[in-house]
Amino acid sequence: MADFEYHVSDHVATIRLNRPERKNAFTLDMVDQWAEALRSAEADPEVRVVVLTGTGDAFCAGVDLSKLADRERTPLAERELLTKKVHQVAYAAEALSKPYLAAVNGVAVGAGMDMALMADIRIAAASARFSEGYIRVGLVPGDGGCFFLPRVVGTATALRLLWTGEFVGAQDALAMGLVSEVCPDDALEQRITDFAALLAGQPPVAVQLIKRAVRLGERQDLRTALDLIASHQAVATSTADSREAMTAFQERRPGVYTGR
Repeated sequence: MADFEYHVSDHVATIRLNRPERKNAFTLDMVDQWAEALRSAEADPEVRVVVLTGTGDAFCAGVDLSKLADRERTPLAERELLTKKVHQVAYAAEALSKPYLAAVNGVAVGAGMDMALMADIRIAAASARFSEGYIRVGLVPGDGGCFFLPRVVGTATALRLLWTGEFVGAQDALAMGLVSEVCPDDALEQRITDFAALLAGQPPVAVQLIKRAVRLGERQDLRTALDLIASHQAVATSTADSREAMTAFQERRPGVYTGR
């Protein structure tokens, strides 16, 4: 059984971390596969949504340190481990124009939590727990936690989680906006399947343009954002899907995505 699984079905690409005996802690080989899977999903016109999840009772316990025990420990080697290996997943996720969903099925710790933060939307099982645990071993978040977490929960809450390394349960994560939804453990797989199918059924051009506008809007002024959306709207109105939806609206009948 492979440690890392990637498959596409019904326009949904699923990335599954499959090392339940290690709480889905990832190896450097898995990092390479993970980044390549995201790049493949971006390039594949059949993929409209990407889902990330884990096997067993954990989402991801971060990097598997036992696999790194014999590595060189110089400052340069430590830096390159991140910049040339681990960070490639963050870059690939940032370049993904399609919805990226994380089904957090259990504990997400350290780099595992950071990986979940890279998703556009996180849906958690009731048993899920989150921790930016780096501080407990005297480290700083190595996989984007200091970048992503404040953007999700705000600066003060992010600093509290980063400085304390405390564990946050699913309901508290929901209250702070870390996840958008919590469902029973045995319902998570069906819920993420249904939600991914819903998004996959939306006009893909409009979905991708909306994601682009939202992500760029996080770092733009209003005038630039509105200029961008004017261009996006011009593209969206030129698609067959938009014309069909507009005709359906005018005729007061349900619009049907044509799939073109």
